[in-house]
Amino acid sequence: MRNNIIHPGADKLTYEIRGIVADAKHLESLGVDMTWENIGDPIAKGVVLPDWIKEIVKDTVSEDASYGYSPTAGIDDARHTIAQMRRTEGCTLSPDDILFFNGLGDAIATIYSYLNHNSKIIGPNPAYSTHSSAEAAHSDSKHVTYTLDPHKNWLPDIDDLRNKIKYNPAISGILIINPDNPTGMVYPKAILEQIVSIAREYDLFIISDEVYANVSFGSEPFVPIYDLVGGDVPVCVMRGLSKEIPWPGARCGWIEFHNRHADPIFAEYVTSLFNAKMLQVCATTLPQKVIPKLFTDARYPDHLQTRANLYKSRAEEAYKAFRKIDGITAPKPEGALYFSVVFDDNLLTNTQSLPLEGTIKDFIETKVRGVSPDKRFVYYLMATTGICVVPLSGFNSDLFGFRMTLLEPDDAKFTGLLKTITDFTEQYLKS
Repeated sequence: MRNNIIHPGADKLTYEIRGIVADAKHLESLGVDMTWENIGDPIAKGVVLPDWIKEIVKDTVSEDASYGYSPTAGIDDARHTIAQMRRTEGCTLSPDDILFFNGLGDAIATIYSYLNHNSKIIGPNPAYSTHSSAEAAHSDSKHVTYTLDPHKNWLPDIDDLRNKIKYNPAISGILIINPDNPTGMVYPKAILEQIVSIAREYDLFIISDEVYANVSFGSEPFVPIYDLVGGDVPVCVMRGLSKEIPWPGARCGWIEFHNRHADPIFAEYVTSLFNAKMLQVCATTLPQKVIPKLFTDARYPDHLQTRANLYKSRAEEAYKAFRKIDGITAPKPEGALYFSVVFDDNLLTNTQSLPLEGTIKDFIETKVRGVSPDKRFVYYLMATTGICVVPLSGFNSDLFGFRMTLLEPDDAKFTGLLKTITDFTEQYLKS
């Protein structure tokens, strides 16, 4: 072309969770029956919503107003409902400090796109790809991370976080994902207090992705960040409907701006996000109109608890299955929808394989050339068992392992899934 039209950070936009699908689909075309463990879509895994939730959605669809634009920031009733919920939790939040998006993917893209390109946000490692890719792309530089330690139940290394902030003055904010994706770790209150203290010391803001806030089921209670920041540390809290209802196809998420006016620069940055959404007109109307009816329904808390109890049992079963295998670390999740396995150093190699035949063998041998050892493991797992998981290196991590989901609703199928993966792992490690 006459000019280079490519954004300088375009090569940072990677998403292994979906990127691996094309190769898995090709294996399907070669006769491999695929089980999709790569993405956190409860609906795709067979979760059926209760009839009462469907009735709320049906009734809302019948309202003529559900077919029109919403206000740019979001429907007033939805924003007031969320603000009222925060007040009952002891937190003051104005409806005017809530901004709706077409899912948190839209919110994440916007929050980094309108950040000064010289500013960096430090995030956890392993990282959720949407955050790490968007953050790296906005500045055309590698995403800076702090370590989550699998040998300490995935808890963050606070010294690592503090040192990287101290010696990297471009860092302007701290990202936490709580409960965490891909590890399932829930940040303890004491750890969150230390993170808030660091943000206060270095005059930073916090992004807290809490989309799994109502999918917490471990011994460590979930603590929202807005309970701990006082009145001086600015915070962007991300919430949404995708995982908790679950309604991922609604593409409905929002950001709550706490302590918006505690810092004039942060306040101006938030205004730029509202203006950016105004240029898009608004987020999708229907799910916003459902929110007040759903969140105030007396049946909703029990619905959330039932789902959390299921994932708690899945997490316990997965933990018991994998802890029997030498050479791996797999802490028990306490929230979210995922289970991550880490292989000990040097346990995976670039020569391990299991017997394959014909076109499947040819395809896999082509795909594993030059890839990380955990991605090699994942490709042989797909070709041998038909199970599609995500390599942990695909989460911007230097750890080798994989992430699967806790979503299978059928007890027997989930048990069988674990047995297939653990049997494969033991065979593969001996090859």
